[in-house]
Amino acid sequence: MSNPIFKENYFKLILYMVVVVLINVAGITLFFRADLTQSKMFSLSPASNEAVATLSEPLTIKVFFSRNLPAPHNNTERYLRDLLEEYAAGAGDRFNYTFYDVSSEDEADSAVAEENKKMAKDYGVSPVQIRQLESDEFKSKLAYMGLVIIHGDLIEKLPAITSTNGLEYQLTTAIQKLNNKVSALMRLDEKVKITLYLSSSLNTIAPFINLNQLPQAPALVDQMIEKINIKSLGQVEYRLVDVKDKAQIEQLSKTHDLMALNWPDIPDKQVKAGQGTAGLVMEYQDKSQSLPLISVLEIPIIGTTYQMADMDALEEVILGTMEKMIGINKNIGYLADHGTHSLMPDRMAMMQGRQGGGLQVFNQLISKRYDIKQVNLTDESVPQGLNCLVIARPTEPFSDYELLQIDQALMNGTNIAFFIDAFNEIMPQQGGAFGMPPRYEPIDTGLEKLLNHYGIKVSNAYALDKSCYVHNKPQSQGGGEQDIFFMPRLKETSINNTPAYMKNIKGLIAMQISPVELIKENLEKHDVTADRLLSTSEEAWLMKDNIHLNPMFIQPPESADDLRAYDLAYMIHGTFTSYFKGKPLPQKESGETDTQDPAAGEPDGDAENNNEAEASKAPETLSEVSSENTFKEQSSPAKIFVLPCANMLQDNLLDPEGRSTNSTFILNVIDHMNNQDSIAAMRSKQQTLNPLADTTSAHRSFIKAFNIAGLPFLVILFGFGVWFRRSAKQKKIKMMFLS
Repeated sequence: MSNPIFKENYFKLILYMVVVVLINVAGITLFFRADLTQSKMFSLSPASNEAVATLSEPLTIKVFFSRNLPAPHNNTERYLRDLLEEYAAGAGDRFNYTFYDVSSEDEADSAVAEENKKMAKDYGVSPVQIRQLESDEFKSKLAYMGLVIIHGDLIEKLPAITSTNGLEYQLTTAIQKLNNKVSALMRLDEKVKITLYLSSSLNTIAPFINLNQLPQAPALVDQMIEKINIKSLGQVEYRLVDVKDKAQIEQLSKTHDLMALNWPDIPDKQVKAGQGTAGLVMEYQDKSQSLPLISVLEIPIIGTTYQMADMDALEEVILGTMEKMIGINKNIGYLADHGTHSLMPDRMAMMQGRQGGGLQVFNQLISKRYDIKQVNLTDESVPQGLNCLVIARPTEPFSDYELLQIDQALMNGTNIAFFIDAFNEIMPQQGGAFGMPPRYEPIDTGLEKLLNHYGIKVSNAYALDKSCYVHNKPQSQGGGEQDIFFMPRLKETSINNTPAYMKNIKGLIAMQISPVELIKENLEKHDVTADRLLSTSEEAWLMKDNIHLNPMFIQPPESADDLRAYDLAYMIHGTFTSYFKGKPLPQKESGETDTQDPAAGEPDGDAENNNEAEASKAPETLSEVSSENTFKEQSSPAKIFVLPCANMLQDNLLDPEGRSTNSTFILNVIDHMNNQDSIAAMRSKQQTLNPLADTTSAHRSFIKAFNIAGLPFLVILFGFGVWFRRSAKQKKIKMMFLS
């Protein structure tokens, strides 16, 4: 007779196996993932889902990765696979990706691997050098870790993916750029014109100036343009012009800044005197850009040398210039006069041993997503249609008419980001006393009265903080640590993480930053909201009047009553009232012009007489004609960002990859000013800085003791509790049977 208990267990086993199989079958079709990370690091951002969901053409990603990569690069490949799977799930049938094994020769020498290497090279993906630990020593090896994104006939590439940090941001922005490029190319009302101006007379002199390939240049450029036309959906119109006339050469040199070459008779080379020009000119609507075909290098001792442009590099430059011309990226304004920081370094200053002062890294980071249009208020007004205008550390006064241009730009809905300084640092003149410190003069440009009217005031002081950057002094200076109080270290408690573009910004470094205050009675005049973004710690104080920034001579106040927190940055948004409402509108001063004729030359010394003469020639205007709606008293919804620390845009506080919290903060603010909050949120979700909260020594000792002794003690108590519970249960059972 069979055992019924055995049959019951056997039946349960079969039933459990069936359930497990059914769950796995259901899991294949009902797949889901749960991302339990706080910042949703392993889930696609809304911007990424939108980018792939709105694809206008099929998109393919080809990934070239070597096999058996050492840590942490193997994790990068695994993360990339998961990320692409997420994109595919959100995009449907218009998104495809393929991984190609491009193993090193010492690992695999198959025909497939070699074919994949050739494909990677054709797409411009080259191997990168990585280090791995092998046999207790570090060795270098070449590995492929790149991908290309193909959308129609357009291609974007990420040639070196060495980290997971920011990878989703790179992929999504590249996909958006391609999608926008396809849409922009499809709606062009005219083609982009590219003209190669090349004098055939240059062929006679080319062999003697190291330009042997110059006669083949027309054919090489023609092949390059064919490739560009494929990538740009046939929207390029190309022509070759042989410039022979001297007057035409001079005109091209003047209008398009093309290189002009002149040479005398060279009897021993049988070369007659002549002239010629060479260069490419790109034109679209009212925009034009010249690109050199020949570069000139001045090499010490050797002298002047000439080189032909590299066609592959020239192709990339043409494609990049074309993107700017047709407006794939949004325009962003940058004030380029009134003593503001230059986007490029001052070469002359660097040659003289002074700081170049350029914002190269800022320019590089912003240019990846926006086209920067430099605005000169001296010659023109703020262009219409700009989402944002950046004003970085002006030092020269603005006229009332120029302030009117800024005010009216805000009234028209242009958001304005002010990165301003309270003081101008003036270095001592050469030949002065040795060791003379710099002089700090308050900056008064006139922008202050605009900002005060809008409801915010920048104090003429520097905010110093006990929570600051700590410098490790070299041994030559005695070693040890030196607090740099004028470089506040802003921690999570000092940063407002409520706005989406500020999430995960948990630590920043500022330098020579000034406090800001809200003028509440002025804010109440506008329909605006002020969001504090940054502040110092509770242990900050101000340095005003006598400014000196030698760390050796700066000490915190002795009394704690002199320490408190100061606000450092605000975002004000809403509807503003013009500063000039109810006031006589300022007129353009003599000498100010909206446009400047490049052919007009310099004005002569008798400017007033000339103006009077021109006025006498001007036709009379009808008194019946009047103008209306030329001045706006109330703004469209707009934003004002104020950060009294232009140093945060300097190269030493930003990184070229845009991964540091300082870079992320600046980029997120610019994105917010351009209504791109989804991109800002995606960029900052992978910020890895997560500093520990400050605690007292006693608190740290308690936590340490609890981890060492407290946790084992709790485990012992829990064990005793289980033992007592089991003992009580046994006694209860015994009592039941004994009774």
